[in-house]
Amino acid sequence: MKNFLLIAVFFVSTFGFGQDKSNPIIGKDELKINAIFLLAGSLEVGYERVLNEESAIGASLLFPFSNDSNVNFMLTTYYRYYFGAKPCTGFFMEGFGALNSVQDEIYVYAFNPGPNYEYYNKQLNITDFALGIGLGGKWISKKGVTFELSGGLGRNLFSEYNKDGRNFEFIGRGGISVGYRF
Repeated sequence: MKNFLLIAVFFVSTFGFGQDKSNPIIGKDELKINAIFLLAGSLEVGYERVLNEESAIGASLLFPFSNDSNVNFMLTTYYRYYFGAKPCTGFFMEGFGALNSVQDEIYVYAFNPGPNYEYYNKQLNITDFALGIGLGGKWISKKGVTFELSGGLGRNLFSEYNKDGRNFEFIGRGGISVGYRF
């Protein structure tokens, strides 16, 4: 009887298999492009790396290719926390840091040795760093194609020109992105 039980346990453990209910992550790397900025005359390309089933880090680079924009460039890094059922999909919240450079027109006041002050407009290229938060959603197909809607707001930290009427105290982040996870 003992031999029969030992042989039965051996066969059950040999031919048995475990059920893993976790969803496998389809790739850990993702490349994407922001379609809204592309239509507006700028190119934003991004890279995202999946850390685990609920979080990822990434970076994006935005630069204009038309003369209509006053943005010179924006380099953004972010950390995202996902709330979806599948790994790194669904609703997310993010914290980001953005190195940004803009061409801005500020008003410079000059003391004139008379009863009046004078002011004039001055064009400056201003580089600053912003911290911000964002929200969004991401969907992924079985083949790894991703679709993302996102938006966020950040505040520039080192703006010494705010007292002179600088226009870029806050920066926006967002768009409609299409990518591929591999």
